[in-house]
Amino acid sequence: MKVMVTGATGFVGNNVTRALLDQGCDVRVLVRNPEDKSLVGLDVSPITGDFRDAAILLDACDGVDRVIHVAGKVHIGWSQLAEHREINVQGTRNVATAALAHAARMVYVSSVDALGIGTADRPADEESPRTGKTPCSYVISKTESEVAVRELIDDGLQATIVNPGFMLGPWDWKPSSGRMLLEVASRHTPLAPTGGMTLCHIADVTQGILTAMEKGAVGRNYILGGHTITYFDAWCLFAEISGGKPPKKLMGPLIQAIAGGVGDLLAKITRRESDINSAAIKMSS
Repeated sequence: MKVMVTGATGFVGNNVTRALLDQGCDVRVLVRNPEDKSLVGLDVSPITGDFRDAAILLDACDGVDRVIHVAGKVHIGWSQLAEHREINVQGTRNVATAALAHAARMVYVSSVDALGIGTADRPADEESPRTGKTPCSYVISKTESEVAVRELIDDGLQATIVNPGFMLGPWDWKPSSGRMLLEVASRHTPLAPTGGMTLCHIADVTQGILTAMEKGAVGRNYILGGHTITYFDAWCLFAEISGGKPPKKLMGPLIQAIAGGVGDLLAKITRRESDINSAAIKMSS
């Protein structure tokens, strides 16, 4: 089977690429840098380009049976909405259009952040109302990108959408979500966010993506989650495993407001939004 993967140099895409190769697939990857260290030793066919270029994507998808679109931009904050839309929405539309043009089945790797939120007693599922999430640039763009895929499904695209949770595991080159683990391991953060997440291993998410590629119903979303856990308990676990110091208590409303406000003020002054801002604080709650 011939499969084209976007985002193969990133955490999820690299794991998906390796799993496809283990299955004996002929893997084509669209990358900006074919010399990227994450591809060393992998028997892939690299195509140099950007998935924002529709013409390159049409060439990249020529002759493939499956397309797995993983690449995207992730920044949790109020800024960079135009860039998020250019990459996550228009880029996804380009990939889906190319897959449709070549009659290739597609899996779009979205995020649980495009879905609604539930409660501890009644967790959200794929059919829950898509309400409650902080309308930051990332959430808006991932939600709109799913709309773009569904519009092309209406035109005949054979596509399934998967929504992974918070992932940890090998080949997290940048790192991606592993940054949180490294932060807890390397410095003491006494106050943990008040929210939680679905914590999962990248191997399970990868298997879910490959299963969706073959067996997923067209037009359906599939949450690729794991264990529901609070950030406090997760950080305590990270500290125990890494030898770091665990948090002592939860971040109260006043501290949340101050941290978010200071982050937003610095963003206005420096014109560069850091990872600490009021949108990120709200998302972590």
